[in-house]
Formats: sequence, C-alpha cells, structure tokens
Amino acid sequence: MQAEIVGISFAIQPGEAAYVPLAHDYEGAPAQLPREEILERIKPLLEDPARVKLGQHLKYDMNVLANYGITLRGIRYDTMLESYVLDSTATRHDMDSLALKYLGRRTTHYEEVTGKGAKQLGFNQVPLEQAGPYAAEDAEITLCLHRTLWPRLCEQPRLRQLFEEVEMPLVPVLSAIERNGVLVDVALLRQQSGELLEKIAAIEQEAHQMAGEVFNLGSPKQIQNILYNKLELPVKAKTPKGQPSTAESVLQELALEYPLPQLILEYRGMSKLKSTYTDKLPELIDPVTGRIHTSYHQAVASTGRLSSSDPNLQNIPVRTAEGRRIRQAFIAAAGNCIVSADYSQIELRIMAHLSNDPRLLEAFAAGEDIHRATAAEVFSVPLEQVSAEQRRSAKAINFGLIYGMSAFGLARQLGIERGAAQEYVNRYFERYPGVKQFMENTRELAKQQGYVETIFGRRLYLPEISAANAQRRQYAERTAINAPMQGSAADIIKRAMTDIHHWLQQSSLAARMIMQVHDELVFEVTRTDTDNLCRQLKQRMAAAADLNVPLVVDVGIGENWDQAH
Repeated sequence: MQAEIVGISFAIQPGEAAYVPLAHDYEGAPAQLPREEILERIKPLLEDPARVKLGQHLKYDMNVLANYGITLRGIRYDTMLESYVLDSTATRHDMDSLALKYLGRRTTHYEEVTGKGAKQLGFNQVPLEQAGPYAAEDAEITLCLHRTLWPRLCEQPRLRQLFEEVEMPLVPVLSAIERNGVLVDVALLRQQSGELLEKIAAIEQEAHQMAGEVFNLGSPKQIQNILYNKLELPVKAKTPKGQPSTAESVLQELALEYPLPQLILEYRGMSKLKSTYTDKLPELIDPVTGRIHTSYHQAVASTGRLSSSDPNLQNIPVRTAEGRRIRQAFIAAAGNCIVSADYSQIELRIMAHLSNDPRLLEAFAAGEDIHRATAAEVFSVPLEQVSAEQRRSAKAINFGLIYGMSAFGLARQLGIERGAAQEYVNRYFERYPGVKQFMENTRELAKQQGYVETIFGRRLYLPEISAANAQRRQYAERTAINAPMQGSAADIIKRAMTDIHHWLQQSSLAARMIMQVHDELVFEVTRTDTDNLCRQLKQRMAAAADLNVPLVVDVGIGENWDQAH
C-alpha cells in the first residue's frame, strides 16, 4: 500500500534482461527517465489482458502498480505458485530458494545490495551499478524458473488444472481484499489493552502467591525452576537439551491436575493477545486509507490453506471471551454493516464425501446436528435424549479423529480415563465403518505413492510416511488423513472467493470482501444491499463444490465482526 516504484526490470529470453531506473535519488545519481511518463507509456501493455504476463509473486507487483492507477491484467503464470502447486513441501517458494533448487543458481540477495537492519537502504538509494544487475537478474531468473517448472506441471493434468483454475484466478482476488482493508475501532482496542494489563497483573499476583515467591511468568527458565525444583511437579517431557519442558502442550497436561500451570497458560494467552493485537493493530493502520491491510500468503501452508500476516487474522482466538472482544474492534464504516459467511462443519462434510460412510451421509442429508447424531451413536441414546456433555464429547471425537487424534489425546481433551476414551473411539468406528476404512486406505495409499490428494487433485507429499522413527511416521500418517480434508476445504473456499469476487465486480451492490479466515469470508456492505448479498453468498458458496452431502453456509450480520460471526 505504501511502496513506490524505483524502477522496472523485465526479460523476454533467458540470459538477457533489462532494468529501467526511474527514481534512484542518491547523491550523484545519473539522470533518469521520468517515472510518470514511463508508467503512462507502459500502462496499456500492463493492462492488456491479451498480453500474457509472467512473474514471481505477482500479487505484490499488482498491489504496487495499483498505487499508480495501473490494473495489471493478463496474469497467466506465477513461478511462486507453479512451485507451490507442484510440491508445496519441497522448498520455500521465494525466488532465491527456487533458483537454488530448480536451477542450481545462487542469486544476489536483497540484503547484499541494500544492507540490513537499521542501516538498510531503500532501493532508491542503491547505486545503479548494483541495482541494475540485481533487478535484471530477478526478471531473468523468473523466466528460467518458468521454463523449468511449467513443463513439469503440464505432465500432471490435475495439478495444471488446479494451477489454472484455482490458484492463478485467486491472485487478483487476494490483491483486492488486501487493498480493501478493514476498519478498526482504535479507542476500543486501547480500552481492551488497559483491561488486559489489569488481568495480566492480577494473574501475576495470584501466581506469585501460589509459588510462594516472585518470579517472571515470561521466563521459561524461572517457570522451570518453580514448577520442577520448588513445587516438584512431574516432568512430562524434556527439551532437546534434557531440561524439563515448559512448552504449551506440557503445561496443558499439567494444568489438568495443578493450578499454577493453568495460570501460566492464561498469562501467556493474555500477553499474546495484548502484544499481537490490542497494542499492535492501531500501529498497522495505513495513514492514507485509515484501514488495516493484511497480507495473504498463497504459498506457505502445505495443505493449500491461506495464511496472513501483519496482522495474522487466522490466529485471533474465537473460543475465549478476550479473543471475541478483539473481533468487536473490527467494524464497518458508517451506513454499512459486517456480513460473515462461514461454511458449517466443512471438513466433516468432506470426510463424509470421501469415506462414503452411509450413516454419516444420511445424517448430513437429513440436516441433523452431526455432533448430536454422533453422540446418539457412540453413547447409544435416542437423539432427543443426548445431553450437552455428550454432544461436547462427540464434537471432540468428530474433530479429533479428522486430525488423527489418539485415544490418549482424546482422554486428555475430555479429562477422562484413557480406557474410556479408547471405548469411545472403538464405538465410533463400529458405527461409522466407512470412516475407519477410509483412514486405513488413505494411510496405505500414502505409503505406496508418497502423497495424498484433495478432491481437486492438490497433492501433499509425505516424505516421512515410511520413516524408521515411529514419531515422525505417525505424524506423517496423521497428516495423510487430515490433509485431504483441510486441503479440499481450502480449495473450495478459494473457488468460492473467485466466483464471489467476479460476481461483485459485475453487480451494482455496494459490497466488498474484506477478510478470509479459515472457512469464513467477511464483507462490508451498505445496509440496503445486505439481504441481497446474504442470499447470493449462501447460494454461491454452497455451489463451490459438488459433494455427496450438502454444503451448508451460515451467514451473520452485525455492527462488528464478532456480532456477525
């Protein structure tokens, strides 16, 4: 949103590239062509959809060009996404990593020409003697990468289709969402920061009383000393250096029996909310637009899911009151409201589709509450007699098994004996034999071919699936079961986003997509257009995939994101 163009580099054949400097303004910089005039001359070329464009991470270029009133069209190839679709786990997908892996070439890194840290120069300050070769290399490497990666992609028709029909069309959609931005209520965030500070201080005081001494709750070393040396709590796991661990998973286990680890977890949670969100969000507001503009990453999560940064919208907790309060600070402009559209239990529906389990298909087709239906099956009680506690347990089983959770993990989550948890798992598989069969087949297939696929053919390679180390192998097996569900859900929402984006562009509705978080899309819309938008969202999101069970979309409306969700 704030980057300025310093120059343009391009390449049309390997081994050759050019750099056009436009705004190097260091002392003694040579005269350059005027930026505005050059951009005006090059604009028709960049905006022509018939002229095919190729780049590395083109969404960024698209956003920067938009700052100059240029809409980049004709985007056909992006080497970052070619690499990502080909094998999401083989390497990082930045240009330097790709050049080394696929071309065996070591490139000049950005810090080598600009320096790093506090003394880092802006590119406008880099002398042309260094800037030219550096910038030209970027374009030439991209062209060579495309010529290496594209033929490999073409050998896999389903991967090529995924690239052309899902990933590339999403680039302008994500660019638009980023540029739309979202409004936040700064006064509310400041108030929340103050309240969190008070809660953190109260937790510290209570923890100090419990420990019988003052210690720093932010210091793993001091926590280790208090928990294991002073209070002599059992050591559940050790660090690689052989010290008793204070990792979150260890503290969660200890918290089932002891109060102090629970307090430390609460302290960590509140501190993270304060530093990452209530303190940080006001600093991220763009001075020109007055909004926050997150960055979406298309080539980070191995399963196909999108991630985001500055701020990370995917990590705002929805289950805690404090997390929900942060969502209250995401607001609509005057005269508008927030609409949230969320896929209901999409991964369980994908499990039903992939496993073809008759009872699971039946429950979804009948529009039953799937957790209540599972509870009725597992606890052998009539549907109408399922208690809230039984439904909660069934929900943990439903989601736990999708993520490959063991009976031990389930026992820990539900706070019950391991034997009882194993009994639940056994009964679940007796009632849903199709699910058990699907899991066994998936594990076997992953071992044979070394990868699993989503409904749309996205692949996740699992190099550790036959590892000698049992822990690594079991992790790969759990991933093999979960990836087709999580990856298919990601593919479905990407298809829905692209469809909705094009529909909104052609409609007369005053609405815009402002966020994507996991299985949810968030919009800002004028009050008069709300009903029309909600109706269309339900239809379009449900039509994004043709499954053996209905895709159900929950739509909510509110003054802020929390109200709408």
